[in-house]
Amino acid sequence: MFNESRSPRNIRRIAIIGSGMSGLAAALLLKASAVEVTLFEKSRGPGGRLAAKRLPDSLGGGSADIGAQYFTIRNPGFRELLERYVGPEHYTTWSARLRYQSDSGEWGLFKDSERYVGLPRMTAISRALSESLTINARIRIDKFERIDDDQWRLRDTEGKDHGCFDAVIITAPPAQSRDLLAASGLTGLSQFLEPHVSQMQACWTVVARFPHSLGLDYDGFQPKSDILQWAANNSSKPGREGIGEWWVLHGRPDWSDQYQNGSPEFVTEALVGAFAQATGVVEQPDHILTHRWLYAKSAATEGPGHLWFNDERIGVIGDWVQGGRVEGAYESAESLVNRLCSDGSLSPNTQDTSRTPE
Repeated sequence: MFNESRSPRNIRRIAIIGSGMSGLAAALLLKASAVEVTLFEKSRGPGGRLAAKRLPDSLGGGSADIGAQYFTIRNPGFRELLERYVGPEHYTTWSARLRYQSDSGEWGLFKDSERYVGLPRMTAISRALSESLTINARIRIDKFERIDDDQWRLRDTEGKDHGCFDAVIITAPPAQSRDLLAASGLTGLSQFLEPHVSQMQACWTVVARFPHSLGLDYDGFQPKSDILQWAANNSSKPGREGIGEWWVLHGRPDWSDQYQNGSPEFVTEALVGAFAQATGVVEQPDHILTHRWLYAKSAATEGPGHLWFNDERIGVIGDWVQGGRVEGAYESAESLVNRLCSDGSLSPNTQDTSRTPE
């Protein structure tokens, strides 16, 4: 019954599943509206796509960014969030020389733009954003149960009770969000995620270390390749000094989808080979790290911004609902919180009008 109206109710406590950029941004924006927020994170700490892998101490230590390589700031609200909660000690500009290869094979330069990175790694941003928040890490929420018309009780994979909340916001990729809704007996809602599930693409990532500088006059590139989507010199980013030169290689989405179950050895050979073909570098890396993103990005360039089911008081946000960029994750959170503020859901005078997400 997707047009059933409900009596007014008030949202005071919200659970957020996931602590990537969208979850952290939503939590901070909701806290500013005097809403009590608790985040649940299946990993050991916040981050999401702002991810990094630790590098061996024997090779200089540090880390390599394996998810988002940089981000831009166009939304004033996003800039304000970063300035208020992160600060210049945790993010800075990356004055990168970037190029791309056209269909004809010619190389051109990316347009000038201010590109930002976390300092000394991308996870520094999520760590800073999380400092004032309540995050329950290493907890995988398996389902939530309706205990009355106004609250949800959250349970993890071990059946442990994690309390009751007036509303739940899910930030997981669409396939995982769909499965969580279905496990919670919300099959009708889970069906709204199906179109988004089919849009998600995988990404194989290889981090390759070369003992010496490769002497290339650019810091990143997007080649015309059937295998390699993107390559970046992680060592060129501020705060990432170490021994040798570390490059991050991302596979094309279609290629990564095709070989998502390929062996790390096969993936490494293919991506390093494509890197050599694009750069002319014959030297082989002496250390390799691999990572598979099963749900890396959405093929859709636009999205609804968020999903909100008024009658159930369940929201779904993430970069995949808003164009796929890091800033898109913030904008997804911002759009949902603005909706809740503007329609009175966060005040005693709330009135539902529809269960259909917009």
